Amino acid sequence: MNVGVVGAGVLGLAAARILQDLGHSVTIFEGRDEVGGQVVTFPVGGTPLECFYHHLFTNDTTSVRYIQEMGLGDELLWIEPHNGHLVNGRRYPFVTAMDLLKFTAIPLTSRIRLGLVALYLRRQKHGLEKYEGVTARKWMERAVGKKAFNAFWGPLLRGKFADYMDEVGMVWLWNKIYLRFASRKSGNKESLGYLRGSFRRYYEALAEHIKERGGTIHLSAPVEEVVVEDGAVGGIRVAGELHPFDAVLMTTPNIITRKIAPALPAEYTEILDRVRYQWATCLVLTLDRPLSDMYWLSIADDLPFVACVEHTNFMKPEEYGGNHIVYLSNYASSGNPVLEMDARQVLEHYTPGLKVINPDFDPSWVRNAWFFKDPGGQPVIGTNYSRSIPPFATGIAGLYLANTTQVYPEDRGQNYSLQLGEEVARLIHADVRAVAARKGAWI
Repeated sequence: MNVGVVGAGVLGLAAARILQDLGHSVTIFEGRDEVGGQVVTFPVGGTPLECFYHHLFTNDTTSVRYIQEMGLGDELLWIEPHNGHLVNGRRYPFVTAMDLLKFTAIPLTSRIRLGLVALYLRRQKHGLEKYEGVTARKWMERAVGKKAFNAFWGPLLRGKFADYMDEVGMVWLWNKIYLRFASRKSGNKESLGYLRGSFRRYYEALAEHIKERGGTIHLSAPVEEVVVEDGAVGGIRVAGELHPFDAVLMTTPNIITRKIAPALPAEYTEILDRVRYQWATCLVLTLDRPLSDMYWLSIADDLPFVACVEHTNFMKPEEYGGNHIVYLSNYASSGNPVLEMDARQVLEHYTPGLKVINPDFDPSWVRNAWFFKDPGGQPVIGTNYSRSIPPFATGIAGLYLANTTQVYPEDRGQNYSLQLGEEVARLIHADVRAVAARKGAWI
């Protein structure tokens, strides 16, 4: 069977690989000029760097498996990060339980409640059933108290979901905490993984693996339409040309899916339209010196970004031509003025916040700046979100959808995108076999 895949992100590549393993021919169409999707890179000091920061947790076993299978296991580095939390203009280390006790931004009783609730949630293996009907704010305010919530979880929810923060389901926050603690294999310390030379190395190797086995990947080939004829998928139209396929997998965000697949049934598009997205944005700076001594600094103060990720407090600056690399991450609703700014304008807007992190900061430290944004960066995970998850099968014979809105209760990320790609590929294969069996054929 010939399968067309829309999108060459890690999800689409994983699906293509499994489909090939199961005996199908695969053709991928990607609108960008490179594979990788949300994990794409740009060069800094001669080394590729992700446009949006990425690392692995130790329980991201699917990502680790792919890296090993692509022959890059020895290049995957595991490092203990120095993380922190900024509140009331002060940076607090936040790595161990002792750091929590020293978090004097809130009273001791609030610190104890914050720690005990985290310990409780890390032991809840069935949070999906327990927490789906309650918001994160309501549950957390009651559990840790308003002082702890306002100093820790509240700002993080507001920074990530803005006007939607009061709607975010507790399942989303529970799973963040559960998986984060589950990744700590020994003691209370955390190790994060990064592939030397960027994660680009493994997904490009995966793309080459697909091509070596007969697959085709078309780059700079935005899909105009997924064509449907008589209730079944007919193929993919690109640059006015129809490419016929027996089945098509779309890995696009819902808003793009709606544009390229106008024949989707109304009941299916109704589900797609329930999901709202926040734009993900990253201002990436190269500096001539360090900004701080922390890798990941969560921001609780009213700054225009929600996290400061200093990549070269994780990897050495020498890997990037001596540049010190800082990501300033934010999530924005449509209409936010920052989405219309260029990198220099965003830097000017963010400079007062950088001075809060380091009062000595001066724009003269900046060697270069880039601003990246993605309209499908973060689905808004509300209460009873499972009702907003579209099935892989769209209701049109042979047409399937898999994207980050279907990752639940886990959050978006490479690991779960790879898993999703494998899962949908096996479903497509099973459906093909079932159809063939009804027709008396054999696949």
